[in-house]
Amino acid sequence: MKIERLSQDKIRIFLTYDDLLERGIQKDDMWREIPKVHELFSEMMDQAYTELGFDASGGPLAVEVFALPAQGMVVIVTRGKVTAGAEDRLGEDDEETDEDIYEMEVTMEQSDVVMYAFRDFEDVIDACKQLKNAGLTEDGRLYSYNGKYILVLEPANIESSRNNAVIAVLAEYGEATSVTYAMLEEYGKVIMASGAVREVCTYF
Repeated sequence: MKIERLSQDKIRIFLTYDDLLERGIQKDDMWREIPKVHELFSEMMDQAYTELGFDASGGPLAVEVFALPAQGMVVIVTRGKVTAGAEDRLGEDDEETDEDIYEMEVTMEQSDVVMYAFRDFEDVIDACKQLKNAGLTEDGRLYSYNGKYILVLEPANIESSRNNAVIAVLAEYGEATSVTYAMLEEYGKVIMASGAVREVCTYF
């Protein structure tokens, strides 16, 4: 589980599927109101407080969950403002604070786009050559974001039977990224807009 602060009132949590499995949670459980998911959320908020000093108590939280194929889930938590009435209620009865703390508005989004981050361009070259030589794909878009290179592949352009092989190659040279595609589109810099695997192999 990786937690990072995006702003004073917003954090991003990256959960791998291993993180979920360790807690007996299936991917689809994240859509459901079950005790295990509440326990996971409490654990995430405890860790956010310990690591970042992010205090989730005392106000409504907007929770966005993005499911990424083969990588895991990105959870973005935005802390809302506490109304005066809510403060009074919290003061009256501490036992009810849990309800107020996690007054969550959950938005789920599922993405089929595969994204992997690479620290060095050499790793991008090695991954692209292996993908091309194995006949897995020549497609993709390449971005620069936050000091890393991010290769984005659309599953529509990869035969489903080769999906696992593609991810195995990407995982060998890069790492699953917690960046959502929307953030990448907004803040990333496009290096190669299409045919990135082919282009990298041609020029490098």
